[in-house]
Amino acid sequence: MAIQTVSSTPIPGQRPGTSGLRKKVSVFRQPHYLENFVQSLFDTLGGLAGKTLVLGGDGRFHNRSAIQTILKMAAANGVGRVLVGQGGILSTPAASCVIRKREALGGIVLSASHNPGGPDGDFGIKYNISNGGPAPESVTEAVYARSETINSYRISDAPDIDIDTVGTLLLEQMQVEVIDPVADYAELMQRLFDFDAIRKLFAGGFTMCFDAMHAVSGPYAKAIIEGMLGAPQGTVINAVPLEDFGGLHPDPNPVNAAQLIELMAGVDAPDFGAASDGDADRNMIVGRKFDVTPSDSLAVLAANATVAPGYRDGIKGIARSMPTSRAADRVAEALGVPCYETPTGWKYFGTLLDAGKATLCGEESYGTGSNHVREKDGLWAVLFWLNLIAVTGKSVQQIVASHWARFGRNYYSRHDYEGIDAGAANILMDDLRVKLANLAGQDMNHYTVAFADDFSYTDPVDGSQAHKQGVRIVMTDGSRIVYRLSGTGTEGATLRVYLERYEADPSMHNIPTQQALAALIAIADSVANIAANTGRSNPSVIT
Repeated sequence: MAIQTVSSTPIPGQRPGTSGLRKKVSVFRQPHYLENFVQSLFDTLGGLAGKTLVLGGDGRFHNRSAIQTILKMAAANGVGRVLVGQGGILSTPAASCVIRKREALGGIVLSASHNPGGPDGDFGIKYNISNGGPAPESVTEAVYARSETINSYRISDAPDIDIDTVGTLLLEQMQVEVIDPVADYAELMQRLFDFDAIRKLFAGGFTMCFDAMHAVSGPYAKAIIEGMLGAPQGTVINAVPLEDFGGLHPDPNPVNAAQLIELMAGVDAPDFGAASDGDADRNMIVGRKFDVTPSDSLAVLAANATVAPGYRDGIKGIARSMPTSRAADRVAEALGVPCYETPTGWKYFGTLLDAGKATLCGEESYGTGSNHVREKDGLWAVLFWLNLIAVTGKSVQQIVASHWARFGRNYYSRHDYEGIDAGAANILMDDLRVKLANLAGQDMNHYTVAFADDFSYTDPVDGSQAHKQGVRIVMTDGSRIVYRLSGTGTEGATLRVYLERYEADPSMHNIPTQQALAALIAIADSVANIAANTGRSNPSVIT
């Protein structure tokens, strides 16, 4: 075995987005592509001698190959030890857990989250820092800058090593420890939630379906829900991680988790349904003929946090992404704690969590989490709901209905226009920004505009700033329309339009969502000229 220095040249476009560097598998398989990015990361980090890194991914196509490459490069760059999930498997929240518990320098997570997998699908890589959270922009921009000047990378010529057997071995002078990917995470969940109460729930005949969508949450859900909590075998479906996610789009929403939605609408539906995504950081909560919006899920968990042992002393604050509905704000006000509004991207929650300003966090894109790790956590949210059901004895729909009766209902929806021309999408957003100054005071379809702006954020902890984080049109009654371009896709652009209206009257809480938001939908289409600018008369996905 020998360490080689391989000549290379910069490859354009290696700037990480909201959740790391995501491209098509075919792009990552180009000569030197992965190696250039990893070397740029190692060069940026520096001082790797004797340090520990965590490595794993969601099991999608190219995961195993990429892990072997990264291990050989880590050895060549003087890393002291790498903890790698058995079989290359490590969910994103579990990676955060392991980084924090083992006091690692950081971790490399291989995932494109909810994006499709397979040879023609997507692949991704991101770096998480020592607190377990995604690297801040200062780090990702430094990695990108280095990628534009790189001229070589270091790699061992050692053969591939066994990552399927738990144990320790050497690669050059670097220790590689293959770990059980579930153990540390499961131990943490057992400390946070009342497993005895949930066991009694299942022992009493409570039924559930957890759709792992052939993604990485399968082994975790099988071990915890069926194993530790005693749910019947078969409670977890699509439980085996597959490189192409079984041809599914592993995004847990009512459109892509159609199998679960159909099951929960049937006459013999289980009591409770849930799903998680490609890397297990997202979740969807479903009752019988009733799916819970992520915004409502965050608000419900915040309002009832003390049912879980890990949150029995209450919460210090809530943080939500700007496009997420204001349902959590109402809970925070009732609890007398702050609610922070941040840009989209879990990295913006990290400083708030580290400073003890927030306990629970959430994004409207089916992401919920807390200060237990520094990533959103799909299975954590499901276990929290199980704990809540076990303590209250109420169904999902009863819990949400009670919440609306107390706090009012924030009708909420997201309309996605996927795969549109990137140039056209940017023109649409630029046109909106030009219109902002003249929107205040205008009457639109029975609404009056209070203000319109392009959301900017100053972190209350470290003072860092983020600009152009989404165009907002806010009405005098608090209703909102928000426009954003998503940063998680790999082809074209995705325009996301978020719509929200508050309703205090309980007698008006059961209107179909799209009907309740119809006037706002019409305004959103008209102001942005969506059909003319995108060529799309209807959204690709409505959630």
